[in-house]
Amino acid sequence: MHTIINILEQILTNIVEICTILLELFGVAILVFTAIKCFWYWMKRDSRIRLELAQGIALSLEFKMGSEVLRTVVVREWGELGILGVIILLRSILTFLIHWEIKHEEKALALDNRDEQ
Repeated sequence: MHTIINILEQILTNIVEICTILLELFGVAILVFTAIKCFWYWMKRDSRIRLELAQGIALSLEFKMGSEVLRTVVVREWGELGILGVIILLRSILTFLIHWEIKHEEKALALDNRDEQ
């Protein structure tokens, strides 16, 4: 019975590690795609650049935070859990600040569009 538990634990650890890497990869891909798209907006002098960049960063952070939460499944020591907790807290604060920035940027764009009409 002990051998079966060890095998299942190893399978779970491998699955979590693969999924964590995939989530990290998605977060990086979203951030790079957003950066390229926003660079194009910057070249065209498009006013949506700040909003698009903030939304891309927020989405990227959500994927990165998901990977950190998933990583807590296989943590073995309290020290590791504390470090992961701090990382999740910092990313949550960043996400909150970015969403706050998005709301203000959306209001500013709405006012600009209303003034142009």
